[in-house]
Amino acid sequence: MKILFIFLIAGGLIILAFSEKKVSWLAIGDSITYLNDHTNETGNRVTKGYLSRVVEKLPQLNYINQGHNGWTVIRMAQQIEKIGLVKADVYSVFLGTNDWWHSERLGTFADYQNDNGNQTVYGAYRIIINKIRGLNPEARVILVTPMQRSDFVYINNTKNNAYGSYKAKDGQQLADFAKAVDTIARYEKFELVDLYNKSKITQKNLVNFKRLKDPATGQYKNYKYPGFTQMPFNPESDEYPYPAEAINMTYDGLHPSDRGNQRIADLVIKVMKKVLPE
Repeated sequence: MKILFIFLIAGGLIILAFSEKKVSWLAIGDSITYLNDHTNETGNRVTKGYLSRVVEKLPQLNYINQGHNGWTVIRMAQQIEKIGLVKADVYSVFLGTNDWWHSERLGTFADYQNDNGNQTVYGAYRIIINKIRGLNPEARVILVTPMQRSDFVYINNTKNNAYGSYKAKDGQQLADFAKAVDTIARYEKFELVDLYNKSKITQKNLVNFKRLKDPATGQYKNYKYPGFTQMPFNPESDEYPYPAEAINMTYDGLHPSDRGNQRIADLVIKVMKKVLPE
């Protein structure tokens, strides 16, 4: 009986050790990822980011946040050796929206295939993937497309604003940047989270409305999409156009709200379950 008891205890310890084994997840991204650990910078409109929501449902994960405010794919590639990336079991890359707005050149898939450097988004993605493979050739990789975006107005500085992806920026559509991520994922057989096309985050629900002055009366009105896209906004004199009631999938036209972060988390969880060890 004593020997049997010892075996049972040992077996239980082995099972416990395996059940508690953590999986490291390094999340590379821009402000959407960064804000997960800096919700105070959202005007306290966000209580929990998508990274935290994922690990709540998948507690075997430990996330490492490598989100950087305002960074493009190209800047990430330029700084890739300086930011302290470490070996992890799973990597996600969620970038692209800032490249579109800052008019970085998308380039062609050949830039990725031929490792043509960081002058284009395709080429910069190759540098990032090369780095990940150098850190852990066995790592699983998840690519995340940029999500659609409405008119962005930064809650802490209204002079920082940008129109939405409902129209081109310097001849490039945000949809083309999402397609590039999809193309790379298919080529490399990476898992893909297609926020642009499959998240049901759309122009109609990014915000409920934008509160702007009626040019005819000077009175504030709540304009829904697409009506507000034709209305002027003056950051020098106008009130912040997204009061709390305007929050839907985003709280400022660009960055996900609690609802938006949950939608992202749900899609990441679905994919993450495919790559986690059983």
